[in-house]
Amino acid sequence: MMRIIAGTHRGRKIFSVPRDKFVKPISARIRQSFFDIVRPYVTGAVVLDLYAGCGTVGLEALSRGASKVVFVEKEGICVKTIEKNVAALEFSEKAKVLKADVLSGLKWLEHFADYKGYDLVFMGPPYRTEENLPLFYSMETLTLLSEAGIVTPTGLIAVQHHKKELLTRVPGLEHVRQEKYGDTNVDFFRREK
Repeated sequence: MMRIIAGTHRGRKIFSVPRDKFVKPISARIRQSFFDIVRPYVTGAVVLDLYAGCGTVGLEALSRGASKVVFVEKEGICVKTIEKNVAALEFSEKAKVLKADVLSGLKWLEHFADYKGYDLVFMGPPYRTEENLPLFYSMETLTLLSEAGIVTPTGLIAVQHHKKELLTRVPGLEHVRQEKYGDTNVDFFRREK
């Protein structure tokens, strides 16, 4: 069972999707480490949770003081689960859940950040298909984010991906940090100055 780790809703339950739906939520260990790293960015932040799954990262951000979280997920069962979590945790005033395909473009998301941009972006694209074939969505998504220009100049982008998915340079973004957790890496980027 997943729970909020810290903040105003610490210990509260997070609903997940059935295991057979091929959604792998971020582990508590990686989530804790991620929030230790991004702590200075969270309070008052507008957060974008791409490939949101059950919404775990965005919900944790709200518990830790984010002013608003926009969740983007294309799977219907996941969208319903995020909506259920948002309602159960009473975050409806601060959360927007959108059913959309991240890879279809991201510029339209600027509206949901009131055209000011996102202070923190987390993306955890799926690693594999249901047929167990590897998926490599991180570079394409980073490129779409850079082209959309929806991250604030001081904002931070975090990408959770399989260690075999190599991330190369993305025009307009600077790679600033990498953390390794077994077969998972989390890479951090910000806009080039």
